[in-house]
This record gives sequence, C-alpha cells and structure tokens, in this order.
Amino acid sequence: MTFLVTGATGTVGRLVVAELLEARQQVRALTRNPAKADLPAGVEVVGGDLGDPGTLGRAFDGVTGVHLINFAGDDYAPLRHGEQIVELLAEAGVKRVTVLGGRVDGPLETVLAASELEWTLLNPVEFMSNTLKWWADGVRYQGVIREPFGGRLSAMVHERDIAAVAAKVLVEGGHGGRTYTLTGPEALRTTEKVERLGAAIGKEIGFEELTEAQAREMWAGFGMGQETIEFLIDALGNTPEVGYTVVPTVEEVTGRPARSFAEWARENAESFR
Repeated sequence: MTFLVTGATGTVGRLVVAELLEARQQVRALTRNPAKADLPAGVEVVGGDLGDPGTLGRAFDGVTGVHLINFAGDDYAPLRHGEQIVELLAEAGVKRVTVLGGRVDGPLETVLAASELEWTLLNPVEFMSNTLKWWADGVRYQGVIREPFGGRLSAMVHERDIAAVAAKVLVEGGHGGRTYTLTGPEALRTTEKVERLGAAIGKEIGFEELTEAQAREMWAGFGMGQETIEFLIDALGNTPEVGYTVVPTVEEVTGRPARSFAEWARENAESFR
C-alpha cells in the first residue's frame, strides 16, 4: 500500500513519514518545494500545494490513505478548497484520510464529513515542540524563561505521538468518522515544565512570571503583530478545559503509553544547552 503525507516537511509531517516507513509502507510526500524536502531515501517526493488543487495533479493516484493538514501556506490560513480536494481524493480511489487540525472544524472537515471516505480528525492540544520555539533562546543565553501565567495547565502532546496515531489509523483503518483529541500523559503547570526541562539539561532554569502588560511589551519587541499577541494572551490565559484534560487516546490507538514531557525534554536537551 502507498500512503501520501501532505505537509511532509513540517514538524508532524516528517514524523508521519518516519512512522509509515517504520511500518514498512510505501510513502509519497507532498511538499511545495521538493528540492528542499530532505526526506529519507525511498520516499517518493512530489510537488504540490493543498492551497491550489490545480497543482496536485496525480499526487493521489494509487494511494490507499492520505494524511492531510487543514491549512495552507505559512500563515496557517484554513484550506478554502475542501470540496475540490475531497473530489480529487474520491476520484483517485483513496480509502482513508486523517486530518491534522484544531478544535474548530473548517471547510475541509465539513466536506469530508459528508463524503463516503473513511476520515478521522486528529486534534492535538499544545505541541511539546512549541517549547523549543518559545524557550530555547532564553534558556541558552539567559538561563531564564519569561512568560505570563506560570500556573497555567497544559496536557501537552509529543509530536511523535501525533504522528504515531496518524500512521496507525491510516495503515490499520477502522477509525472512520471519529474525532480524536490527542494529549500527553499528564497536565503540567508552566512552572513544572520549567523544572522538568532544567532536570533534563542538568541546570536550574530561572522563571520570571510576567504580567500581561509586560508580556505584550516583550512580544511586540520580538516583532509580533497585535493580533498574534492577543491570541497568545487569550490562549495562555484562558486555556480551554480540553487543553488540560488528559485523555488516553494515544495509548488506545497505538497500544503504548503517551510520551511524557520529561522524555521530550531529554530527547531535545542539546537544543537548550
């Protein structure tokens, strides 16, 4: 069987490719820039953009299952061509589809729900890998993390677990019509996350809790736009219950426990030293 992974050079996409290869499946990878894909040998890399169905060509031909992302471009705007994409999938004879998305269904999810395809929606909460994006420089160069809402809880999920669930669903089937929230094995406060990261790198990390005003000023200094800043204040200050409620989906689908943040921190320790 051949499986197509879209967003194949992204944080999760690369890992879906790896999980499928580990399961001894044929993998085709869709990317906007094949020349820079840098994917493992044996992966068939094809060019195309989900935001432009006209570029997809024969990417779906001969494919049993497809892993989709529900956004297009670097601005993470929702896909606007869900109907065309689903038509292409059906015409190519694709059987199963996973969609990596959020907690709000977009046009793609709506069209899939009305189709005869075996679809499964994967809704991870906060990615553990966001820690690398937001904290690595502060830890490396100042030894301190500055953020608001130190008591905020999050049931962060390891990106490898997201990929493992996607690969399992695509290869095995039997998960059609389901929406899976994906979390890690525990909900941690921001301060607890700092402690675990410090233990992983073997050095105490300071934590400075900012007020909302201080956070806005800091992020503006980083060049963030006002809309992004307000999104972060709301997301961090008003995390919905689903974001800190642990669910057993990863273990139920993959047959093994979800990876902890302590594990993630040990795996990525060098990036913080």
